[in-house]
Amino acid sequence: MNGNEFGRLFRLTTYGESHGEAMGCTVSGVPAGVELDEERIQRDLDRRKPGQSMITTSRGEPDEVTINSGIQDGYTTGTPIGMVIQNKDARSGKYEPFVTAPRPSHGDYTYSAKFGTRNWGGGGRSSARETVNWVAGGAVAKAVLDQSDYDVQIKAHVNQIGDIVAPDVSFEELIEHSEENEVRCAHPETAEEMRELIDEYQQAGDSIGGSIEFEARGVPRGLGAPRFDSVPARLGQAMMSIPATTAFEFGLGREAREVTGHDRNEDWEFDEGDHPETVSEEGDPVPVGNDHGGLQGGITTGEPIHGEVTWHAPTSIPKEQTTADWETGEEKQVQVVGRHDPVLPPRAVPVVEAMLYCTVLDFMLLGGRINPDRLDGQVGEYDTEYHPSSPENEE
Repeated sequence: MNGNEFGRLFRLTTYGESHGEAMGCTVSGVPAGVELDEERIQRDLDRRKPGQSMITTSRGEPDEVTINSGIQDGYTTGTPIGMVIQNKDARSGKYEPFVTAPRPSHGDYTYSAKFGTRNWGGGGRSSARETVNWVAGGAVAKAVLDQSDYDVQIKAHVNQIGDIVAPDVSFEELIEHSEENEVRCAHPETAEEMRELIDEYQQAGDSIGGSIEFEARGVPRGLGAPRFDSVPARLGQAMMSIPATTAFEFGLGREAREVTGHDRNEDWEFDEGDHPETVSEEGDPVPVGNDHGGLQGGITTGEPIHGEVTWHAPTSIPKEQTTADWETGEEKQVQVVGRHDPVLPPRAVPVVEAMLYCTVLDFMLLGGRINPDRLDGQVGEYDTEYHPSSPENEE
């Protein structure tokens, strides 16, 4: 199977199946000298892990990460970082009815058709369980950016569930409120409405879709390459790789089809100190407004990068459905029982943030804004504060 690696210089390679022994990833391209430990990564994993509320799967996974390479005395060494997260609560028995009778709208049939076999427990490799690796990789990328000379801040929140849409919120409100409720909506009143709607679908044995709004601030201008390596192209790949996503947009997104060129175009003006959200110096040309979502010509403008990702309703639902068993040649009624989320965006918020961190850091390394060998940029300097001391000299 190909397609298990993301990134150019900052590369995330993952492995594992939903009900296999463990999930794991290797992160390559991390500069040396970054302070990093398991506790820092665990904080983000805890935000994604199952069983954290009544609107998530009840699967009891602690998602405890173990770092087994790439760290010396609490600092990255510049070598690949290997991480493992053990699966502790795998129960494959409930998936036995679907070994040769694919669940509706899952990847069961397509995986079998492609490979002639598949790991059927919990969906195997196609399960969103695999995103635990992505969050671990994103936590590493976040550590690099947090300790760099750049003030990159990334936040996301659930802005729609079903037909309930949250009003626009500021970036400050995103940071302050998005983790205050289990829906992860930064508008508290709307979060309550969303929770009630999710409960209705859950009690009816059904599920519902939604979307996540994201914003990245502090990303410097001039990142990205035109065409196939443009920032929106790579962001689109990152977001559309997340299981169950159906749409990615930035800036005006789909609304752009209803807006004239004159209205969408943004005039230029000189920064007179009144653009604190933009990475610029006083006297620099800056766009008026940000309908482009911080991206023009596929390259960052220094303005906040903002957009939205959409999820369809979870396909594992207890309502009765019809499948076709190719081994017996019969159509039959089935119920997908087990431990499943009734809605996906609340647990997907840390996944979106992780993929944003991975993408932004990759472009920062590719653009030479961060030295890919060492975070301090002191080329040739060997006697550093993060170099280990000789045990003999400590006696």
